[in-house]
Amino acid sequence: MSTQAPSSLSPWPYPRWIAHRGAGQRAPENTLAAFRLGAQLGYRMFECDAKLSADGVAMLMHDATLERTTNGKGLASAQSWGVLSQLDAGAWHSNFYAGEPPCTLIALMQFCIEQELDLNIEIKPTPGADALTARTIGWLVLQCWPGGERSWPFLTSFSTQALKALRVVAPQLPCGLLVDEIHSDADWIEPAIALGCQALVLNAALWTPQRLAVARRAGLHALCYTVNDAQQAQQLLDMGLDAIITDTLLPQGNDASGG
Repeated sequence: MSTQAPSSLSPWPYPRWIAHRGAGQRAPENTLAAFRLGAQLGYRMFECDAKLSADGVAMLMHDATLERTTNGKGLASAQSWGVLSQLDAGAWHSNFYAGEPPCTLIALMQFCIEQELDLNIEIKPTPGADALTARTIGWLVLQCWPGGERSWPFLTSFSTQALKALRVVAPQLPCGLLVDEIHSDADWIEPAIALGCQALVLNAALWTPQRLAVARRAGLHALCYTVNDAQQAQQLLDMGLDAIITDTLLPQGNDASGG
């Protein structure tokens, strides 16, 4: 049986399918090439990871270190954007993408604005830079995104410190708490409410009808990551989740636009 949202909870304003790090596993994650490919595949919303370079440029990268997704070494936060921008962020994926550079958050936002695409920005700070990263990203979104009738980007983080700082600098931006483990209510529902979040984004294995009912009673939207099995995705949608972050599942028909 599906768990329906209460009438007081407004409809989810974004697409149901969210492409993980641009185009999932099909292209080098968090590069502009990945987002271009994702758009070609029919995704209308993207998830990305954002952190700061040594000189405070908001850039797209999941890991704190450079080795896995670039030809660089060490902490990304220890290098200026001038150095980071010269790295190869595509060759690790395939020869086809060799030479693809890292991407700034501003460049991705410009792409999404031009293509009328929605964006989920995960605040992924280097350890110790939670508040500064959140403040910088929040300010950039307010400066760069047109707002108005366009939905603001949806900002998420595992860091409650980052979300707290975001709420101070940009309280109008919708945000969600990312959760990978639950041992008590203090791990998920309580901080989400205290932080004024609009959504919870849980590891897909954590959602149950009971937890979804708790989230709905709190007026929270429900999302999950990262689902690549069609049957599991359908079970979660039947349960009543609002959106799914995926590497491989392609949006179909009206499911691409949501809202």
